[in-house]
Amino acid sequence: MIFEIDGVCLENCRMDRKAFFKLCNLLESRRGLVSTRHTSIEEIVGSFLHILVHHVKYRVMKRQISRSGETLSRKFHIVLKLHSILLKKSEPIPENSTDECWRWFKNCLGALDGTYIRVHVDASDKPRYRTRKGEIATNVLGVCSPDMQFIYVLPRWEGSAIDGRVLRDAISRRNDLKVPQGCYYLCDSGYTNGEGFLAPYRGQRYHLNDWRSEMTIYPIESEVGEVSNTHDDDDDDVDGDVIWDVKTTTLAFLAKTILYMPYATNSQNKCQE
Repeated sequence: MIFEIDGVCLENCRMDRKAFFKLCNLLESRRGLVSTRHTSIEEIVGSFLHILVHHVKYRVMKRQISRSGETLSRKFHIVLKLHSILLKKSEPIPENSTDECWRWFKNCLGALDGTYIRVHVDASDKPRYRTRKGEIATNVLGVCSPDMQFIYVLPRWEGSAIDGRVLRDAISRRNDLKVPQGCYYLCDSGYTNGEGFLAPYRGQRYHLNDWRSEMTIYPIESEVGEVSNTHDDDDDDVDGDVIWDVKTTTLAFLAKTILYMPYATNSQNKCQE
């Protein structure tokens, strides 16, 4: 699945072969990922990416690659914890920017938004995780650069928490979301318009269709919301989807958002050319 052609690799892992092997080398050299007697690093990483991309259960994946469910689960969680080295550093839009969309936002660092990801929790915790739409979910804050690479993510908040509360927590933590003096992030009307955060005026009509037609990126929720939930328990199925617990969902969210943005964006652009 990996070694044939870029198209096959992109279809299965959402990145071309060059990006895939670069990721394998990075995880091996900087985070100590090692192959085993029967499983290579490429197979470990390839299986991990395939599970995330296609929402595949362990019991389905083990038939495809002839590995036990226990082996798949163990290797999956090993890679899942290697997310911390790939976050992009924030850079403000320069004064001389010529980008049609972003040249109007001097010193802008990017944009932020929240999204809900469904989770499996104990019955006693369900009221705290119930969203205004009645789903059991965690509220996740995602902060992206103008090219849609993730700068900061804050998962694990209960679904009942409003976006503004999650943002206040993000900027008050020890490893907080940093906004340099004179810079700011774009956000929607669910957040307060204040220092470091620029929200639209309420009631003001904006030319969103013109904006979207010129952009080569997608809204944050479309990127964040693609995080797959893959669990090995059929009892957790909801409308065909499979739900993880909060801890595993948090790690999977971090892994998918951080792993894919630096590599998949370049790979897809290359294939489109």
